[in-house]
Amino acid sequence: MLPSGIVVLLLFLVADTCGENPAIQLILNNKGLQYGKHVGAGWIQDKLELVTLPDISGDTMFGTLHYTLTGINITKCDFPEPSVQFYQDATGFKTSVSGFNIAVTGGWMARLGLIHDRGSFDMAIFKVDVTSVMGLGEDPDRHLSVTDVSCEAHVGDVDVQFHGGASWIFKIFVNHIKGRIRGVIEDKICPYVEESIGNLEHHLQAVNVSFDVNQDVTLDLPLTGSPVVNVSCLNLGLKGQFYSIKNHSDPPFKAQPFTVPEQPGYMLSMGLSEFTLNSALYGYYSAGLFQALINDSMIPPSLPVHLNTSSMGPFVPQLPKMFPDLLMNLQVYATEVPLFSLQPGAVGLSVQGTVKASAIQKNATETPLFQLNVDSKFSGKVWIAAGRLKGSMAMNNLSVTLQGSEVGPVKTEAIEQFMKIGATAVMIKVNEKLGDGVALPRMKQAQLVNTVLQVEEGFIAMSSDAQVFLADIFN
Repeated sequence: MLPSGIVVLLLFLVADTCGENPAIQLILNNKGLQYGKHVGAGWIQDKLELVTLPDISGDTMFGTLHYTLTGINITKCDFPEPSVQFYQDATGFKTSVSGFNIAVTGGWMARLGLIHDRGSFDMAIFKVDVTSVMGLGEDPDRHLSVTDVSCEAHVGDVDVQFHGGASWIFKIFVNHIKGRIRGVIEDKICPYVEESIGNLEHHLQAVNVSFDVNQDVTLDLPLTGSPVVNVSCLNLGLKGQFYSIKNHSDPPFKAQPFTVPEQPGYMLSMGLSEFTLNSALYGYYSAGLFQALINDSMIPPSLPVHLNTSSMGPFVPQLPKMFPDLLMNLQVYATEVPLFSLQPGAVGLSVQGTVKASAIQKNATETPLFQLNVDSKFSGKVWIAAGRLKGSMAMNNLSVTLQGSEVGPVKTEAIEQFMKIGATAVMIKVNEKLGDGVALPRMKQAQLVNTVLQVEEGFIAMSSDAQVFLADIFN
């Protein structure tokens, strides 16, 4: 594949059974393909003049005259912007360059019997045409793989002028030498293309398809099937599942199929299903992270209610009488996996939990007091503005029911009202943070620009342009 094609693939790159539904879809649109072609052509034009070509040797006069062209440097090149297109027949890319012209200089050395001579030369190589097809696939480890499907190269003509020494002798054999040079160049182009694709394949195999997000969860991103290529885009389906590092188990739900809307006005599109979000929640739930122990030291002094048996009297009338002047602990944990739900324009979150209250005796032992079930539902919105992911949240419902009590009646309605007041205060702080947002991630080689986000039924769709930093990719 030509180097501009490599740029295109770098732009795109941003266990169950084969054919499983992808939870993440990545799409390279034709606009992104053409952008990669454009920046790749510019990079090649700048770098070609730094290239030293390999020596060319040959014989003439029935093998009595041996010559070598050495130190061949490109002094000028006219590299036309290539044609790059999605190629369905090979599930990949087809790249063509037509009319590539190069001017080079170098030195010549000749040996005729015992006579040795040397000098310099100027050469122009005209109308170089190269067509390469690169196929995309899935290897046994579910990495993206690339293969060289076909390559054709043709050099239209070569003009060479020899200077110094007995350069006149070359004029006799100039047509032979030109043919030799043209053949050598044609023979070397496609092996170079094949080598470039092989190097890219080597790098792709080294890319991790599973990595630890933090000390608690890992994210699996292998392909769920072979890449899909049509005339307008390339689509990759990824597993997109989080796991608990401690308990590597699958959640009790599966990824559902979804279709990312076509956005030809953008270079890249991505679909993130609610399965990925919920697998993250399941991972944290499996790791035991949706639980907390709350004690009085964690309650702001300004609040009227604190975690002690006297302060809780208005909610549990018998508590101060049965256990006077004791501190309390609240063990809070989710009883089921919290779940996101995605609907057009909105994000929902459902959390069901339990609160176990206990009194701390003078000898530090804990006595169970009562247990509450708490069912809460939240809704929110997410958007992208000024290169930052932002959002807002609201509490739709919070209900409290008594599961059991060792201290008599518990006024759950009063507790529910107090918890709603506290949750409202928390929502204010949360929305301040969500309003500030977080910057979209920037890779070393590229950054997203003009990014838009839309919540659809069952998934989040994001479309974006990109800016590639070629120096960071190739240096």
